[in-house]
This record gives sequence, C-alpha cells and structure tokens, in this order.
Amino acid sequence: MIRASSGDFDYETRGHDYAAQRRPDPRIAALIHAALGPARTVLNVGAGAGSYEPADRYVLAVEPSARMRAQRPATAAPALDATAEHLPFDDDSFDAAMATVTVHQWPDPGRGLAELRRVARGPVAVLTFDGDALDRLWLAEYAPELMAVERRRYPPIATIAAAIGAGTEVIAVPIPIDCVDGFTEAYYARPERFLDPRVRAAQSAWSFVDDAAATRAVDRLRADLDSGAWDTRHGHLRAQPWFIGSLRLLVGRRA
Repeated sequence: MIRASSGDFDYETRGHDYAAQRRPDPRIAALIHAALGPARTVLNVGAGAGSYEPADRYVLAVEPSARMRAQRPATAAPALDATAEHLPFDDDSFDAAMATVTVHQWPDPGRGLAELRRVARGPVAVLTFDGDALDRLWLAEYAPELMAVERRRYPPIATIAAAIGAGTEVIAVPIPIDCVDGFTEAYYARPERFLDPRVRAAQSAWSFVDDAAATRAVDRLRADLDSGAWDTRHGHLRAQPWFIGSLRLLVGRRA
C-alpha cells in the first residue's frame, strides 16, 4: 500500500539530519558548475542546506523550509524564505539559475521552472531524476513501491527541458562508486547502506511508502545480503566505478 503523494516532503519534521546524509559530491558539483558557464551571479532555488552552490560566485538562495535554512553552514550564501513559484526578483536579475534535486518537491513545477527562466539571463541548470530510468537500479527488485512513488513524483524530462530553454541539453550524470550525496543510486555498489534508517530518512521517497512495504523491502535485502544472493545477482557492481542510472542534468539557454 502506498500513501498518496503530492510530491511534497515535510522537511520541517523529517529534515533534521538531511545535511549530514546528503553532502554534495565534488564530481557532480563540477558538472553543475560547468553548466553555469561564466555566470557571476547565481540564484539557487529550493536550495536546502546549500548543496552544490558554487563558492567562487555570488549566490543567492531561495528555500522555504526553516529547518533546511538552519542547516546551511555559516559560510553559505544568504537564503530567502520564498518559493520557486513566486520568486521576488525582476526579470533577468541573475546571470544564471540552478535547482538541484528539488523540482519534484514544488507544488507547481511548471510555474516554478518558468520563474527560473524568467529571472535568469543565461543558463538554467536543473539536476533531477528521470522517472523512466529508475528501474535501472537493483533496488527496484526489493522496493517496487518506492520506485512507483518516485516515478509519479518526478516531472518528465521533456517537460523540464521545454520550460527552461530552447535546445536544452540533457546530460546523463555518471554516479561514482564512492558518491557522498546519499540519494538512492549513490549506493548502487553499497547495498548495506539501505539497512541504516538514517540513510533512508534522507531519501524522501521512503516517507511516501507505508511501513509494511518499507519493512518488507529492508528485510528481504538483509536476507539476500546474509545469504549471498544479492552478490550472486549484483556483486559485479561492487567493483564498477560509475553507474549511469536516472540522474540527469538539464541545461537550458535562451534562444
């Protein structure tokens, strides 16, 4: 049984340890920062605790969750209490805009993406997941309910691409074996990590799966790890340096 999902995760009650588990991975960060081009002023929307914000440019962050704003380091950019759908800035206010693993949380992604395009003179970079590629991860065998939730939450890649610019570039992001950003595919080669409730708590989709389904998935995974069944089927991943799953970076520019 799956709880109805509005695509909205309650960070005020569930996001207390988010920054510790979801640290920016430097290799993914490098791709995002390259996508911003020569921009000197950057707006980060749905900024959370500040992951992937470039340190060598002027950044202004927008984040509606007080708990997430409180987890931003003292050296992070200032963060405004606002939403993607109602950005309090004039047209063309920033050289570039970015949104990392956040679009699926917005009540109205279409309006939010249009706002990013409106306020950015240059590129709009969006890091998200492709719902059509989620089954590439072996976790789909253990938690099909989780994948069903995720598939519904993420806006189609084509929809995002059309909203942020003409000829938007879509990049399949390689996920390194030692990725430090704790989204689900980051642990493609470290299945034991899913047995840790702190890891699952920092992956918002688990909050939309009922307790019985989550327990069933974790118990089956634990049993297969103990018996060696997981390694029989997927053990080659433990030595695979990169995984191409559903992580996508979209870079939209004005025509």
